[in-house]
Amino acid sequence: MSKTIARRVEAPEARLRFAAVVGVTLALACAFVASPLAAGGDPARTPADCPPLLRHTFNSLQTGAPQSLCQYAGKVVVIVNTASYCGYTPQYEGLEALYRRYRERGLVVLGFPSNDFGAQEPGTNKEVAEFCRLTYGVEFPMFEKSSVTRPDTQPLYAELVARTAHAPRWNFHKYVIDRSGMNVVSFESRVTPDSREFVGLIEKLLAEKPAAGKS
Repeated sequence: MSKTIARRVEAPEARLRFAAVVGVTLALACAFVASPLAAGGDPARTPADCPPLLRHTFNSLQTGAPQSLCQYAGKVVVIVNTASYCGYTPQYEGLEALYRRYRERGLVVLGFPSNDFGAQEPGTNKEVAEFCRLTYGVEFPMFEKSSVTRPDTQPLYAELVARTAHAPRWNFHKYVIDRSGMNVVSFESRVTPDSREFVGLIEKLLAEKPAAGKS
């Protein structure tokens, strides 16, 4: 077979191979765009598994990596806005103790550092993370600094306020979400993590049976 004839035979095959590669690439790209990971969610859960209140993603305070709150579906969730230079800052100790005491039973504490009240959280995310670790040995999940008083930048807090009719008035305001992810109870900053009313609610909610498929 001459070189000219060979080139004529190979050309259609090359075009077919090229078209196949392009098709696979486009299919993979479309699949990624439609995936929960591309949307900033948790690929381990589908939206149907996650209560609407937990369908939010925030960057970890320690690593900066995006974390979906859907991973806490089925748990009792305590959400608290924190600050490093506040009269209530020692509550970190009580929150960490609460987390360590009950986490095996399904409790998680989520910290959201904020500079909204009294400018008492002025540091960088790295500085806040080091302060929490070195001063109070904080191990519960915390997220990058944000404003808890601006619904446009903190949709989670906007929903918490809408459900409870109580907005944070200072640092260390606490919201407790039950295992269903539907019911929320609000506690003012002055209510300490070891107070009878707070711990009593935690124990009551932990005693409730998780929904099927949750833990």
